Amino acid sequence: MPEEETVIDLIRHGEPVGGVLIRGQRDDPLSEKGWNQMWSAVNGGPHWQHIIASPLLRCANFARDLGERLNIPVTLETRLGEIGFGDWEGVEPASLYRNCPEAIENFWANPVIHPPPGGEPFTSFQTRVNQALDTILCDYAGKHLLVVAHGGVIRVIIAQVLGMPFGNIFRMDVPYAAASRIVVERARPRLSFHCGSF
Repeated sequence: MPEEETVIDLIRHGEPVGGVLIRGQRDDPLSEKGWNQMWSAVNGGPHWQHIIASPLLRCANFARDLGERLNIPVTLETRLGEIGFGDWEGVEPASLYRNCPEAIENFWANPVIHPPPGGEPFTSFQTRVNQALDTILCDYAGKHLLVVAHGGVIRVIIAQVLGMPFGNIFRMDVPYAAASRIVVERARPRLSFHCGSF
């Protein structure tokens, strides 16, 4: 008998309050626009069986509301939190480009070897996200899941699936409320679509 597919739909949170900032683990909730982006993205979406989300407000609040609306369980997974940006948390990117242009450019070019000052080492971030993915695949095999997470987290998951160098993850766009899908069959994951719609 063929193994049942596990389908993981990934969605990035919508726009948070406070404007354009380097957020990382700063816990800002969604703005009104962000809520609208999320509801629009999941409108008419598939019949998910479980929602798993980062515990940060911009993900968790929407996940809980969607779970209540669809009457499906929601699990918050700490390891799906965004990378910690250290000294850059809460700073406007324009300010970083004025004050430390080389450091910010180096980070976007390769976060593995150029982490933010005082930030979470990228290898630690990568490890915890991949551990979360492994747990999800083990605990929810054969299910259709929605994972509500962050741009960095989604980039790491897709890079892992594609065997892509992690230093290149910022070559991948992940806009607010962007939807992607991973399908796993016979322990072989594949990217079904990226920045598409459910």
